[in-house]
Amino acid sequence: MSVVVQAWEEVYIVRIVKEAEERKNEILDVAERLFGTKGFDGTSTTDILNEIGIARGTLYYHFKSKEDILDAMIARMTGSLVAKAGEIAGKKDIPVLQRLTLMMVALNVDSDLGHEIMEQVHKPQNALMHQKMQERLLEGVSPIVTRLIEEGIAQGICQTDYPADVAEMTLLYSNTVFDDLAGHSGEVRQRKIAAFIYNLERLLGMERNSLREAILPIFG
Repeated sequence: MSVVVQAWEEVYIVRIVKEAEERKNEILDVAERLFGTKGFDGTSTTDILNEIGIARGTLYYHFKSKEDILDAMIARMTGSLVAKAGEIAGKKDIPVLQRLTLMMVALNVDSDLGHEIMEQVHKPQNALMHQKMQERLLEGVSPIVTRLIEEGIAQGICQTDYPADVAEMTLLYSNTVFDDLAGHSGEVRQRKIAAFIYNLERLLGMERNSLREAILPIFG
């Protein structure tokens, strides 16, 4: 009898956990849609509650505030972007430099929701949120870029004794310098992109302009 009770309790716990996760994702899905159409500032928690049809207490059980919802959305979005980047990087039938291009392009946020989130994280009051997003992307993408560099080394395309460090330095630099690249004038933008390609080629022991074709499409 105790075995039956224990089995029932385990099933019940699994069901409760699953239902809680489904409810959390439902809240995020609705919030994403509203943030994308009405904007973050234009959306209230009441809007989210009315859209889903749940009590305020249910919302606050999962998220303490609207900012907490945005933070969870960022975590989910970055996780999705990293997964997509990993999938592209793993397609060995595509040349390694082309995979690098496709992977980095896939990391660009181009949806209404993505732009709304980026607008929020770039606000001064959301500096910590911005830092979290960069840290998550760096943690997830750096190992992927490292593996691509190691493939390039094995194929004789590039040469470095520090593939992981080059990947980390490249991503840190690009996150810092190109995070608000759109705000630069055309001349400054082109100079920064040219300098980035030049220095990355030096880090990877590659000939001048050998990365130009692979890197330029990343910046659109």
